[in-house]
Amino acid sequence: MANSRKHLIYLVYGRQTYHQEALFSIASAFAHLRDGAAHGLTVRVYTDDPSPYAGLPVQVREVTAEELVAWCQPHGYHFRAKHVALRDALEDADQALLIDTDTFFHSSPLRLFDRIQPGSLLCNAIGARYGEHRNFPLYRDLSPYLFERGWADDEMHQLNSGVIGLPREEAKILDRSLELMDELYPIANGAYTLEEFVLAVAAHKRLELVGCTDLIHHYWSRKQLFRAKIQAWLCKHGSSLLSAAALDDTLKVTDRLPRPPRAKRLLYKLGTLPLPAPMRQFSIELLYGCHEYSNEFDRACGPVWWEKAATNAIERYPQEPIAEQIEDWLNLSLIHISEPTRQAEISYAVFCLKKKNKKTNTKQNKKRY
Repeated sequence: MANSRKHLIYLVYGRQTYHQEALFSIASAFAHLRDGAAHGLTVRVYTDDPSPYAGLPVQVREVTAEELVAWCQPHGYHFRAKHVALRDALEDADQALLIDTDTFFHSSPLRLFDRIQPGSLLCNAIGARYGEHRNFPLYRDLSPYLFERGWADDEMHQLNSGVIGLPREEAKILDRSLELMDELYPIANGAYTLEEFVLAVAAHKRLELVGCTDLIHHYWSRKQLFRAKIQAWLCKHGSSLLSAAALDDTLKVTDRLPRPPRAKRLLYKLGTLPLPAPMRQFSIELLYGCHEYSNEFDRACGPVWWEKAATNAIERYPQEPIAEQIEDWLNLSLIHISEPTRQAEISYAVFCLKKKNKKTNTKQNKKRY
């Protein structure tokens, strides 16, 4: 399929955050296409708002509000629209690859298309076998129904659908997944991950599953950290998203969690040992956000670390009045002593958390009265 029509598909609607994620993902694709010809690759964006993509070398397929509602019917399940959009793309593409907006590329998108072959389904990751998680709702609620009809068994592999790639010859698998989605939704009690589950059922014993975690990063967890990195990239390059400098900087947004070097982490642990247990981890995470990372996009994650510190402390000790104690913790000088070279950053972190904490407490007091 050297000269086939390859379509890289995004479905983007709703909050501005999703459009920002898509813009970065598209830029990361183009960053990895600079070393060679595009080989007929078309980027197509199905969206309710074409304006963020103006001037970019992409096809925009505007989706009206009415269409979007129809794509999610009969149960109003919004992930159903993914399969509808991909099915539409395969009407005029030899290969179509739909990726979620919360992704970026480690390598050329063309390498993903090399894995899209007749008889296979490209997904983000191949998961555990169905029978390995019998306590999960999708097993408990659906396995009797599926087993009785011979549609699934304990050996069926699950998958992550952050990436879905198919050749036109296998487009019918999406017809089947849509049928299954509509039929199983009421039985599955509206399970959030039903969309990728029914794709696994539709492909079971019909198509070989192929993963691609080595080629693309899907940051479905730790979203706020990656969104902070992407927001910093957009602030820097928003007026010229595909300039050489912007494309170079996409490579600096890595899939690594920004953490200080091991020696520094050990110092933080030692420095916070005298603190009470609830405050200890809070202080460590606060200091993680204040560390002077060499990567500018890792530095942008500081406020996320600070908020994570407060949120985690409250969640770890639900029976204690942690929210009320946080301001007292922030006033303790030991946090400052633990990182003497970053006093300005720590002071700013303290200021931000105090401000957020006051807003949180105000809301809680309003609820009480």
